[in-house]
Amino acid sequence: MLVHSYDKLLVLFSVLVAAMASYTALTLVGRLTVARGHAAQMWLAAGALAMGLGIWSMHFVGMLAFRLPIPLGYDIALTTYSLLIAVAASGFALRLVSRQTLPWNRLGLGALLMGFAVAGMHYTGMAAMRMDPAIDYDPLLFGLSVLIAVTACGAALWIVFRLRQHTRHTVHLRMGAAVVMGVAIAAMHYTGMAAARFPLGSVCRAAASGLAADELAMPVLLITICVLAMALLTSILDLRMEMRTAVLANSLAAAHQELGYLALHDKLTKLPNRALFEDRFEQSLQAATRLRTRLAVLFIDLDGFKVINDSFGHQIGDHVLAEAARRIWTVAGAANIVGRLGGDEVVLLAAVDGPDDAGALAERILGDLREPIEIDNHALRISASIGIAIYPDDGNDQRTLLRNADAAMYHAKGSGRDASCFFTASMNSDVQAQLELAQDLRCALHQRQLELHYQPKFSAAETEVIGAEALLRWRHPRHGLLTPDQFLGLAEKTGMMLPIGNWVLDEACAQLARWHAAGHRHWTMAVNLSTTQFSHPGLMGTVHAAIERHRLDPCALTLEITESTAMLNMEKSLAILQRLAAMGVRIAIDDFGTGHSSLLYLKRLPASELKIDRGFVRDLTENGEDAAIISAIIALGRTLNLQIVAEGVETAAQQAILVKLGCHALQGYLLGRPAPAAAFPAS
Repeated sequence: MLVHSYDKLLVLFSVLVAAMASYTALTLVGRLTVARGHAAQMWLAAGALAMGLGIWSMHFVGMLAFRLPIPLGYDIALTTYSLLIAVAASGFALRLVSRQTLPWNRLGLGALLMGFAVAGMHYTGMAAMRMDPAIDYDPLLFGLSVLIAVTACGAALWIVFRLRQHTRHTVHLRMGAAVVMGVAIAAMHYTGMAAARFPLGSVCRAAASGLAADELAMPVLLITICVLAMALLTSILDLRMEMRTAVLANSLAAAHQELGYLALHDKLTKLPNRALFEDRFEQSLQAATRLRTRLAVLFIDLDGFKVINDSFGHQIGDHVLAEAARRIWTVAGAANIVGRLGGDEVVLLAAVDGPDDAGALAERILGDLREPIEIDNHALRISASIGIAIYPDDGNDQRTLLRNADAAMYHAKGSGRDASCFFTASMNSDVQAQLELAQDLRCALHQRQLELHYQPKFSAAETEVIGAEALLRWRHPRHGLLTPDQFLGLAEKTGMMLPIGNWVLDEACAQLARWHAAGHRHWTMAVNLSTTQFSHPGLMGTVHAAIERHRLDPCALTLEITESTAMLNMEKSLAILQRLAAMGVRIAIDDFGTGHSSLLYLKRLPASELKIDRGFVRDLTENGEDAAIISAIIALGRTLNLQIVAEGVETAAQQAILVKLGCHALQGYLLGRPAPAAAFPAS
């Protein structure tokens, strides 16, 4: 027998080519599984060609590594035929593993057919040498090579099918699988080569008429380089696709999670929204019914939130609302359910043993909300009104419990705010009446139901009329004459405060102009500004337009703001008041002594008057504490060159004390009650 040998470097290179071809096949199947229609056919054809060329190249690199002591060559037709067998087998394999399923019977049949095809390609390539005498094959090794081919193809088909989808570790798994498949294919080749025996005197008839080994080397080398380049390019593209797929998958997962969260939670406060809250409410009701336990529904509405929103802007308002929600949730604890129904309304659902537990929980919430909220060097203060309804005492379903808790909340708000209130049956009728009144208020301005009454202001020394304060009244068609405390709260909630306030300012200026025309040129008019008006950007234009429209001297108009409004945002208040003062309008600080003003800020305010709150005048006695407070306020006013006006004077004794203490002007029922302009004194 002729003694054969191998070029070890080419043997190693052939195994590398087989691994690269296997990796290319693994990657191309990943493309085939996602391609559809014409694109899938194109990928299948390209994949079959690339994979077939890879397997064929591995075979002929192995053949180039084979050495015999005679000239060798290869028949062109048989060599081409072996290539076609490799491409056809590759196409069959790719089509098989690109299907949705790969049952064991189909896998076995595919492995058998492809194994025989690969073995056929190998032995056809061997036959291309056209040895004379013919190559003698060891039956045992021949059979073993075919068995290796079938087994390797079966394993390859299973691995390719399992790794066809992109996962987190796909690239690394494919690399490992490609090495295993490459070694298996090479094992089949070299087992087949080992089975070949060449008798002494053998001649390669293809050496003269076919392709010489040296001539075949360059095409095989080029094909091999193309396969390696394709494998490398595919690997790079596959890695980039995997990275993009991973990023996209993570983004989609995050977006899906975010959308799922936002669908059930309020974006600002992170609390459950109405949909999620109602679902959990229903579950809690079912559990409470089954276990015969009680539930407390706390309807929480923030007091003063609208003022903060209007004065500081929505960004600060959002921060305040989020912080308030966080405090409520912290007090409630994870065992209870807190949800935002809208606006500044938050509802807490808690399992309780009785009303005392619910009341204690409400008090803890109120206490936490009273603590100042620090934002941009501002210590903002809010409070809450809380209505409480108990299941099953105050209702058996969500709608009833929420309605009753809401009614109790309005009762708490109407009772002075910063408090909690339990539901009682009488509250529903009160709420209905408030709703009807709110609806009527929307039409009151257009139907000319609003009117102004004027309370005279007297000089303290001469008891002479020096002006008036405009006071709003609503002549309701059913309820008669209503005072501001009966409907201004509704005006704030319904958004009517600004148009009503602007109407009051214009009507008061019109009346003052009429009085001036009647000869009372020294009279002044005081108009109260609501917090909504004071913080509105259009205030300057509204005041200027009213003065110009009625041709008034600006100093005849006094705008009154409460001490608490002025101190809400001191820097902003200073800017507004300074602009009003620059117009010539007089500024009065109303209800002085009831707020939390700082003397440092007070001296910076361009105010003309301080109005002593009626609470200090009501129980005024000669040597009492109220007299000492009023005396201090008057001393302060004189130091700051401010006029001091006392309101709420109802007795001669009070008048005498106030005159003695040095007040500049007085108002009160003793001297003159509010009345329409037609009944105003000396008109």
